[in-house]
Amino acid sequence: MQDMSFEKALGELEEIVEKLESSELSLDESLGLFEKGVQLARFLRKELEKAEKKVEILLQDENGDPQPETFELTSQDKIETQEPRKEKSEVDDDIPF
Repeated sequence: MQDMSFEKALGELEEIVEKLESSELSLDESLGLFEKGVQLARFLRKELEKAEKKVEILLQDENGDPQPETFELTSQDKIETQEPRKEKSEVDDDIPF
C-alpha cells in the first residue's frame, strides 16, 4: 500500500464505503471490506500527517518558529458554512404544491 497514491487510496475507500452501505454482502465479505477500509483509512491518515508536517516546515520563519498565517472568511464563505446548500431533490420537497 506504500506505493499507492493518496488519491487512489481515497477512491478505493470511497468504493468500499459505497459497497458496505448499499450491497447485501455476507458477513465474511463485509468484514473483509471493513478490514481493507481500516487499512486504507490508516494509510490516508499517515499521508495527511506527512503533508501537514511539510506545510508546517514551509511556514516556519528563519528561526524555525511557526509563522501563523491569518485567514479570514469572505461573506460568501460565512453564508455557505452557516447554511449548507440544499440538493435539488431537497429543494423540490419544500414546495407545498
